[in-house]
Amino acid sequence: MGRNRHIQPARWVAYDVIRAVTEDDAYANLLLPRLIAEAQLDSQDAALATELAYGTLRRRGTYDAIIAAAAGRPVEDIDPAVLDALRLGAHQLLATRVAAHAAVNESVNLVAAEVGRGASGFANAVLRRISRDDADTWQERIELSARSDDERLALRTAHPVWVIRALRRALAAEGRTEELDDLLQADNASPEVTLAALPGLAERGEPARPYAPTAFGSPGGDPRMLIAEAEGTVRVQDEGSQLVALALAAAAPVRAGERWLDLCAGPGGKTALLAAVAHREGAELEANEVVPTRAGLVRAAVRPLPIDVPVHEQDGREFAAQHSAAFDRILVDAPCTGLGALRRRPEARWRKSPADVSELVELQTQLLTAALDALAPGGIVAYVTCSPHLAETTGVVSEVLRVREDVTQLDAQAVMAQVATSPIDLASPPDRPALHAQLWPHRHGTDAMFLALLQRTARKDDQ
Repeated sequence: MGRNRHIQPARWVAYDVIRAVTEDDAYANLLLPRLIAEAQLDSQDAALATELAYGTLRRRGTYDAIIAAAAGRPVEDIDPAVLDALRLGAHQLLATRVAAHAAVNESVNLVAAEVGRGASGFANAVLRRISRDDADTWQERIELSARSDDERLALRTAHPVWVIRALRRALAAEGRTEELDDLLQADNASPEVTLAALPGLAERGEPARPYAPTAFGSPGGDPRMLIAEAEGTVRVQDEGSQLVALALAAAAPVRAGERWLDLCAGPGGKTALLAAVAHREGAELEANEVVPTRAGLVRAAVRPLPIDVPVHEQDGREFAAQHSAAFDRILVDAPCTGLGALRRRPEARWRKSPADVSELVELQTQLLTAALDALAPGGIVAYVTCSPHLAETTGVVSEVLRVREDVTQLDAQAVMAQVATSPIDLASPPDRPALHAQLWPHRHGTDAMFLALLQRTARKDDQ
């Protein structure tokens, strides 16, 4: 972080996060805390680095349209390292209180340090053009190029058009299309810090969150001190993630000696919560995660628990196939587009494309099918995605139910309502009651988690 003493360390951190996301598909929410710690930023600079990194990543599509207009060329023709500095500078100029001269000068210095003096002249010219007009003027200018209402909405809300359409369809399935603007606005708001107290190991603090009995808000200040004092029995976790894990545990009375499995466990937040509940109820939990680095995160997440949680490193489909009818409860937190966590992972909206959905749906269907085969008769699978995209949610569940005569769908809405500590608004399609549960950031203040509960009624060869 000391590469150029004329550049504020917070900006170096933000820029490095943005570059890692662009070049290496890094996850900002995992990388940013590590870089902040390495740079030894104080709380004020850490907050600035977070705002600069997340804000720039969140509104990348809008800033790219502005940069293209100011530069007179497509962003694809701009060196990626220069483009990331321009994005960072545009965010400071148009969405923060950073003085214009500081935003321009430090962004130009970033380009000079990373690319060279020749490129810094170009960056200086582009940013000075951007600085001549305010955000509203630039917004009006770029919207003139939009070819449809959805393209205008995309530029205004910094969501790709395909994401807007997918979210609209998901809301329409509940008869609530009119909530789209609220949802898009919620996606662009910084979420409040939500903490989880592992059942039986930590007490829930204040202020209590409205739904999950384990969830509470940060009491103020840096939550890392509270987490450190709790020695891992309190951790940051979205309330929606807590609810879906608790719903699996509450879907049926727990019999002592049950075997539970978290099939796609990384990074381990739900694993730790399920393990704590399993320990309290006399059950045992195993975890599986195919990516070694994420498996390491799972092991770290369960280390504070007073029980052993085996963490396997296999393809979930292969692991399930090796354990036919072995588990009583399985969590399938399937890899997905991540469209439900755009508040926390702002880069996720730009990371995927419509072409990725079909590949993910195939994987999700295979994982859910394999998990059902690994269930003992009477066992329950919780199929979970952090996405409301209908192809990834009800589409996968419907396809599996279509071909499986040994599976029954349980009422996830009733189970979630039972878990929740206050009434929770879980909408159903207008023409029929829904058995799945869909959470929303604008309605529940959570990530847009989807939950379906499927029960194995008998072995397939017993049919």
